[in-house]
Amino acid sequence: MMFITKKHLSRRTILRGIGLRGFGAAISLPLLDCMMPAQTPIRKTALANRTRLACIEMVHGSAGSSTEGAKHNYWSPAKEGPDFELSYSLQPLTALRDYVTIISGTEAAAANAHSPAESGGDHFRSSAVFLTAARARRARGPGVANGISIDQIYAQQPAMRDSTRIPSIQLCTENFGLSESCGFEYDCIYSETISWASPTVPLPMTVNPRVVFEQLFGAIGSAAPRAPSGSVLDAVTADCARLNCSLGPEDRARLSAHLEEIRAVERRVQDTEKHNALAERRELYLAPLGVPDSWHEHVKLMFDLQVLAFASETTRVSTFKMSRDTSLRLFPESGVKTPFHTLSHHSQNPGLVAEFAKLNRYHVELVRYFLQKLKDTPDGDGNLLDHSLVMYGSPMGDSHRHDHRSLPLFLAGHASGAVKGNLHRICQEGTPLANCLLTVLHKLGVRQTRFADSTGTLTV
Repeated sequence: MMFITKKHLSRRTILRGIGLRGFGAAISLPLLDCMMPAQTPIRKTALANRTRLACIEMVHGSAGSSTEGAKHNYWSPAKEGPDFELSYSLQPLTALRDYVTIISGTEAAAANAHSPAESGGDHFRSSAVFLTAARARRARGPGVANGISIDQIYAQQPAMRDSTRIPSIQLCTENFGLSESCGFEYDCIYSETISWASPTVPLPMTVNPRVVFEQLFGAIGSAAPRAPSGSVLDAVTADCARLNCSLGPEDRARLSAHLEEIRAVERRVQDTEKHNALAERRELYLAPLGVPDSWHEHVKLMFDLQVLAFASETTRVSTFKMSRDTSLRLFPESGVKTPFHTLSHHSQNPGLVAEFAKLNRYHVELVRYFLQKLKDTPDGDGNLLDHSLVMYGSPMGDSHRHDHRSLPLFLAGHASGAVKGNLHRICQEGTPLANCLLTVLHKLGVRQTRFADSTGTLTV
């Protein structure tokens, strides 16, 4: 006779504590074996269908969406279906192709200018349309209006809202006052966020990794700021020791690995703050201390924070704006020496288009870093990438023309079994971006019949 002795632990268990200096911590746990009822498949428990959603925008379109770039299939593969060959800019995804669904040919018509007065305002309407498929109102201040974004529709579902500590997180890399130029009577907010809780409520995006870290792991109402050399883990040592006494060997190892990941990210944030505080001159002179001058390291930190948030289910929804329209940043790790926005206006010059494709490839390489981290993180009967849906792309196609057709988009992850992957879907000309967004909602279990100007869903 076999006796089932596994002790059941609530999925919402949190390690809490107050450190010696008065700072607090609240650390949600990864999914442990002891959180699952004994001898019950996870698909039959309340832990099933808890798909994470990450929406990532990279501005300025892609080389492959231009007339010159399309000839070389720099972005979209030449062949539709499961037997496609990954394009130059998407080749970093080769090892993950079973998780990848490429969607070619959608159009964000709401970002187009409808009158001469709106011409030139594409950079504001572009980011605003990415997750809303709505037309941004040409206004400033209290007059701004857009549409609710798909990340917030998902985050506001009762099952989501009631089972996570934080409904959603919104991250970015460049909103620290380096550019205050907002013209054509559009409010700056349209280019500073892609997340809208309602048509009139844009959600601010966080640029500082320290702020994100404290949001995820710091206790509300801490009496003092965290010491530069201290750790959030110091505050939960006693609580962690008590919990470890009740865990089996595999769960103890999983918890230890999770805490080590938290500490590793925390050290990188601390090292960044220390380096920036001692620097005689910073490249990003207006950025907070927690923001690395290196865009490469900044993006990786933000991705690592999202992985930790998803692993612990502190939240299941994130949005990440990887750049800002009109950005003139250089990306040394890419090997490209021309500023971003300058290169995006390539005038169909074959050499410049090829360089822009190289830059697109570099950006995809960093997304691959995120996807691989998700894949390498265990989660119940699979890994985080099995139980996530990641949408990456741009609401602009040919950046030289400010054209919003042939948008570069792909999905990654199996969405808890709802998406197969290893597929290239070519849409009929004129297919609204909203069809892709509605499809994402359906794959997440949100059953609404229409979204913005959608005309149907995509078969993926």
